[in-house]
Amino acid sequence: MAAYALELDMLIEAISQFDVVHCHIDWLHLPILARAGVPYLTTLHNRLDTPDLPELMQRFPRAPFVSISNHQRQPLPEANWLATIYHGMPCELLQPSYRAGDYLAFLGRLTRDKGPEVAIRLARAAKIPLHMAAKIPRAETRYYQDRLKPLIDGEQIWLVGEVNDEAKADLLKNAAVLLFPIDWPEPFGLVMIEAMACGTPVVAFRRGAVPEVIDEGITGFVVDTEEAAIAAIKPAASLDRRRIRATFERRFAARRMAEDYRRSYERLLGAGAVVPQRNLPCRPGTVTTPSSG
Repeated sequence: MAAYALELDMLIEAISQFDVVHCHIDWLHLPILARAGVPYLTTLHNRLDTPDLPELMQRFPRAPFVSISNHQRQPLPEANWLATIYHGMPCELLQPSYRAGDYLAFLGRLTRDKGPEVAIRLARAAKIPLHMAAKIPRAETRYYQDRLKPLIDGEQIWLVGEVNDEAKADLLKNAAVLLFPIDWPEPFGLVMIEAMACGTPVVAFRRGAVPEVIDEGITGFVVDTEEAAIAAIKPAASLDRRRIRATFERRFAARRMAEDYRRSYERLLGAGAVVPQRNLPCRPGTVTTPSSG
């Protein structure tokens, strides 16, 4: 909170130098920027089904928001939604492999809502090894010790541990399928597009934004039950990995995301406006505050 307070104070000191302010720190800036007289927007990155948010929206009915999926908006339909802009990644960040691997992958925190137990059951039912790259949150140590550790045998079920970007790329591109058996209203699901960037198909449960991210039968399959997930693994592994990568480049490249945001900035500045290109080395026309997540 101290860092955010300093950040917002520095922003207000320089507010007249910016054309648009783009925030990613949830709600903290709203009382300040609602009175600053400079166009601003907020990208929301978290789930929005908490009881305190409707009252907040009523207090700031004109504050413009960007959602990272259409599903994310559902708890707050009354908000002033400017756009839905899906996440993007630099195309060169993760390189694809066009040869299907011989194991399943799970990437995410080892928490109940991410579905690691389900992933293990799916792998065992499909008789395919599972490589799990995951962080064990401190609050979930008991869950890991009691529910997951006894299932990780080092033969069919492997725990790789927390991985860096290079190890993540190897895990994803060499997998046959990424399993995404979540049980919560996922606002987006970045790991799905990381897999697609590697050419790897995804089998995911129909929760949150999953149906918006996966192109059914092209980049993977969306399922409703464990039985359907098991049945989808082999068809997913046979999907065209070049087409998966091409779909990622079309839908989830960083350039597409940037162009979507540029159009949003221009909407805030007025119809037909163009965000100025300034010749200032360290102060662009738009300042983006760091994400709280």
